[in-house]
Amino acid sequence: MTQKFQAQIYVTLRPSVLDPAGTAVQSGLAHMGYTNVEQIRIGKYVELSLTAESESAARSQLDTICDQLLANPVIENYRIELQALATV
Repeated sequence: MTQKFQAQIYVTLRPSVLDPAGTAVQSGLAHMGYTNVEQIRIGKYVELSLTAESESAARSQLDTICDQLLANPVIENYRIELQALATV
């Protein structure tokens, strides 16, 4: 029997990697008068649903998906939030 899962995946640059998009946004905000905003980092958010035999199987598949397509493991980290929806 399989389960359906909903996943939220957050992909962010590693702390040691410069973030020119974040720097540009911070500069734009400063020009708008928001000088109290600091350390902006830009990332990606992905939602998907999938079916799997178990939560551990779903997480394993999502790790592979992130490593192969959604994130560049050299410069990005990712975090997965996973909720079971229903048994299929």
